[in-house]
Amino acid sequence: MSNSYNETSLPAEPSLTKAETRKVVWELSTPTLIEMFLVSLTGIADMIQVGRVGPAAITSIGLTNQPMMILFAVFQALNVGTTALVARFIGMGDSRKASETFRQTLVVTILLGTVFSFMAGFGAPYLLSFMGAESDVMAIGTGYFRVVGFGFLFSAMAMGITSALRGAGDTRTPMMVNLWANGINVIFNYILIFGKFGFPELGVVGAGIATVFSRIVACVWFVCISFWGQGSLRLNIKEKFRLDFGLLKRVFTVGVPAAIEQLVMRSGQVVFARVISGLGTVVFAAHQVALNALSLSFMPGNAFAAAATTLVGQYLGAGRPDDAEQCANTSRNMAIWVGVITGVVFIFFGRYITLLYSNDPTVVLVSALVLRIYAFAQPAQAVQFVLAGGLRGAGDTMYPLYSTAIGMWLGRVLLAWFLVQVLGWGLPGAWLGMCLDQVLRGVLIQLRFRTGKWKTITV
Repeated sequence: MSNSYNETSLPAEPSLTKAETRKVVWELSTPTLIEMFLVSLTGIADMIQVGRVGPAAITSIGLTNQPMMILFAVFQALNVGTTALVARFIGMGDSRKASETFRQTLVVTILLGTVFSFMAGFGAPYLLSFMGAESDVMAIGTGYFRVVGFGFLFSAMAMGITSALRGAGDTRTPMMVNLWANGINVIFNYILIFGKFGFPELGVVGAGIATVFSRIVACVWFVCISFWGQGSLRLNIKEKFRLDFGLLKRVFTVGVPAAIEQLVMRSGQVVFARVISGLGTVVFAAHQVALNALSLSFMPGNAFAAAATTLVGQYLGAGRPDDAEQCANTSRNMAIWVGVITGVVFIFFGRYITLLYSNDPTVVLVSALVLRIYAFAQPAQAVQFVLAGGLRGAGDTMYPLYSTAIGMWLGRVLLAWFLVQVLGWGLPGAWLGMCLDQVLRGVLIQLRFRTGKWKTITV
């Protein structure tokens, strides 16, 4: 099943033509795009089914997701560093060192993931209360949070393994695994939320159980592939799984800025969510519906960013920095065109998209409006997604941190707070802050990439 890009597709020529560049970008980004599309469809299906329970159910999931994302941010230090180092080692032709990097990531993920699972599970009611959940949300959201929290370890392991596979250029395996796992999630959502085929009607808690079960399936499958797959990354169960602090230092040197970036971003999103939760349960439900629909626009940017990360890392490892730059720029341009198309869809068809989630007229009206507002930020979002991915592939993870801190806290948080709390613009004001966030990050990342300093970074 594993199909390492480096083994099968890395051109032998000293320089890539534009046609070759587009080809290798498509080869890497297409499986990731399909995978993310499936993930987004699962999220959409989740929200559509949960939305039938009511606005409080939608809000409970939205408020749960924010602190969970902060926990995931810690693992970005491992995942980004792993992708960069694995890609660099694969580009150098050193698959043994790439596999050792993979092994270290898995060990640390298991250790930290276990601790975080207990923290999230037992801390569920306190975290929901901190997020500003109203009594109706607390009543149904605590059980969901507990279930998802205790299942955190399996999600973290799947993400860690995926980061290593993508560094090696294998984007097809994650696509296939997530295809089946997401299908399981949708099916068991239907069964457990509404109590079908003799199962009890569990509502939002049923959605949490279905999510965790699907993640367990994905995690077990990924582990099996890691030990018995046929790609360039292989783990041997007979080898000792002990920490290599020298190698981990290299991983964290690249990855810690990325983890801090995620913490800065996720903490900003928590504050942003708290500002919006003060507008009431129905408005926050509209916000969550719009965010869920917006996830469709993240797919192309993330897919092309994954391609840029892998290609930049591999070509720098092979001593071909000009090819690395051309791949990143091509990935960016392709993502921009897709972003423009997505923006047009949001402008003209946003209302029809939101009708899939809720039949509450206020939720539909407000969520469709903010989607139209955000449509104009799509090109900037594509630029910052993809070129930040390219910088991470080169090991230049400090500048994405700077751009995220400026965009998130100056644009999204402060401007949103001013427009919502001072001017009283409500949810549309908050989403204008989101737009400024993307524009600021896009400009800063583009300026950094043009300097070319990332080509000389050693990882």
